[in-house]
Amino acid sequence: MSDPITGSVDTELLAEPRLVVEPGAAARVSAVAGPVLQGMGYRLVRIKISGEAGCTVQIMAERPDGSMQIEDCEAISRALSPVLDVADPIDRAYRLEVSSPGIDRPLVRRSDFERYVGHLVKIEMAVAYQGRKRFRGTLGGVEGDAVRLHRDDARAGEDVDVSLVMEDIAEARLVLTDELIAESMRRGKAAERELRRNLGLEPPPPPHAQKPDLSKSNKPKPKLKPSKPAPKNTKEHRLAAERLRRGEIDPTRGD
Repeated sequence: MSDPITGSVDTELLAEPRLVVEPGAAARVSAVAGPVLQGMGYRLVRIKISGEAGCTVQIMAERPDGSMQIEDCEAISRALSPVLDVADPIDRAYRLEVSSPGIDRPLVRRSDFERYVGHLVKIEMAVAYQGRKRFRGTLGGVEGDAVRLHRDDARAGEDVDVSLVMEDIAEARLVLTDELIAESMRRGKAAERELRRNLGLEPPPPPHAQKPDLSKSNKPKPKLKPSKPAPKNTKEHRLAAERLRRGEIDPTRGD
């Protein structure tokens, strides 16, 4: 294994098992690829084997935080190729393709269903629920071992809100929407900046862009104005001076 992820890795997310898994030959590839990816600091998302233009084995992977860069795909490909050659889980020649899950990604772990609450998703069941295998709607979170879904494809007489057992799901995938694209772009930019900072390719954010210290007040301190001497040419002073001139005030006495 080469070029593992550098820096801190969320070990709990890294070790989180997949609840939506593949059958057959894809399962054999998964058994080989999964431990290699985890040892490098990545999570296996999905294995897909297709026969278009020859045989292609597509491996979707990601970092525990959901990000993935081109350099990550290259590192995984270099590490997996010799391991798969030795294990030989496919009985014919194939082309290995390593990729990120993409924006309209599959959801395979509990944390996936929790991370994308509020987004539109398509779900296909391996075990029928209320006589149906295909559902579409907005993710409402996870409760126990089931996914809550607010359906937008419910027919008359069918439940709009359903709970689908995660282990009975054959495939779950996000539906591409403007909101999903915007969120994916925000996460991608944040992950890229963090990676560049960790590699020393980008300086830390300037002081004005850092979060303020809430323990310190930013209010300007009031300026103390110097006290002015009392005015000596008011009407009261002039009248007193006139009475003194006339002898009406004894200057030896106080006020």
